[in-house]
Amino acid sequence: MLLSTIKYVKNASKMFSGHKYYGTDYAELKPVEHIKIKLTEKNMEIAKLAFLETFNLEDNGGIMGAILVTDSDTKPLEFRVTAPIKPTSFQKTLYGDVLLEHILVELISVPLLNAINEQVDLILVKDPFFLGANNKQGVRVVRVFDEGDGKSRVSSKSEALSFSGNGSGKTMIETSKKFEPEISPIKEILNKLAEHRNLLEPFERLKLACEQVHQQKSIE
Repeated sequence: MLLSTIKYVKNASKMFSGHKYYGTDYAELKPVEHIKIKLTEKNMEIAKLAFLETFNLEDNGGIMGAILVTDSDTKPLEFRVTAPIKPTSFQKTLYGDVLLEHILVELISVPLLNAINEQVDLILVKDPFFLGANNKQGVRVVRVFDEGDGKSRVSSKSEALSFSGNGSGKTMIETSKKFEPEISPIKEILNKLAEHRNLLEPFERLKLACEQVHQQKSIE
């Protein structure tokens, strides 16, 4: 059932103690068990997908993160969103070049994946920094992107889907290097889904949803 009510809760991170989430209390959540799973065409069946995305607020308002869980037809089952994450100047200095990766992996992807009630079979992302979540939990994270966006630094190869999500150019997928042997069976599964659904479109929904949640909270 799609989440109907959203509330503020505190984040357990000490460095970003002011950061809050809309959704389940992160402090009460159990860590995701690290399970080593080798995906093959035989054992991989996609019933539920998770889409992870970020939304940058204007005027240095911070970054929001969101997750949308859908069925194989990309119909929504569950939605979670973070409040804006706005690091201080001091935190920017201390984290340097790894700040954005830290935010996307530790403060957005891991807490949101812990917060969802649905059990997902695959996590799709557009931002390559989210691939770092492959090392934090047991569900495979795969990047879906337009060919023009280019391959990320954390992978050595990418595969083209048979169906393009943007109508022109190729839609590519990739994952972290140590899980690249799984990319071929994942590609076959995603090709079946992409026959009927644009796998890039849910990311647009997430950005719009973040904007609407932010506007709503600004009015309250």
